Amino acid sequence: MTANKTEKEIAFLLDLFIAPDWGERFAELIDEHVKLPEKGRALYLNAGTGGHAIALQGRGGPELAWLFVDENHDSLEVARAKALTIKASTEFQLNSGNSLKLADDQFDLTLADGSLVAPEQVPLMISESIRVARTGAVVAFTLPTSSSFGEFFSIYWEALYSLGLIDHAVAVQSLITELPIVSQVEEMARHEGLEDVLSWTQIEEFDYESGQAFIESPLIADFLMKGWCKTVPDELRERVMQAVARLVDEERHGAEFSLTVKATLVMGKKVGLPLAG
Repeated sequence: MTANKTEKEIAFLLDLFIAPDWGERFAELIDEHVKLPEKGRALYLNAGTGGHAIALQGRGGPELAWLFVDENHDSLEVARAKALTIKASTEFQLNSGNSLKLADDQFDLTLADGSLVAPEQVPLMISESIRVARTGAVVAFTLPTSSSFGEFFSIYWEALYSLGLIDHAVAVQSLITELPIVSQVEEMARHEGLEDVLSWTQIEEFDYESGQAFIESPLIADFLMKGWCKTVPDELRERVMQAVARLVDEERHGAEFSLTVKATLVMGKKVGLPLAG
């Protein structure tokens, strides 16, 4: 597992490695199912380095103004530089998508990329994206859902068990169950004030030629593994990762190792105040 990266390094990895592959799988769902309004204001939460957000802006009309929000300053700077290449109304805000510094009922469309959001933060992201939307606005968000990463979780459990880290192996079950099933996400959306809620899920595979390639991939080492290894002490993580790499190689029998993700888009229309309770 690599050392913690600076915001600038994270922005570089997002732009060069994550957005063109991982991010694109989720962006395709938005492109296929979300219709942009002809005018008004649109919000893109967790815009990252802006590739997909700016592509949407380029497809939207001149009367649709966008606000891009991200918690990484350097990612927003990259997005800002990209936005200079098109003539459109764009604003940027440095802010966590889980606690927006925005008033209620402002946007005619809100989109949120939850593909790298920690599962425990997803309800807050959903709530905030709905809160700032106007009544009648479309709200859509993407995220991985239940049964994602199953190949890794089984190997991860075995790696921890083989190293005698029994307590940490037990914690793998919580990683599996914290990923919401699609119906749970739909219910969250309805509870927060959406109607006509629809969802789409597509199964995506990410292939790795070896165990070492898997644990050294930027997606795994610098993003997903941060959450997966949160209960493992820092001084043990390298041993755990090498055990994972060894088990991946044993599992694949010379073939590529595939990590499966259920990429999900949930969308609805805001009707007003969220349900009480």
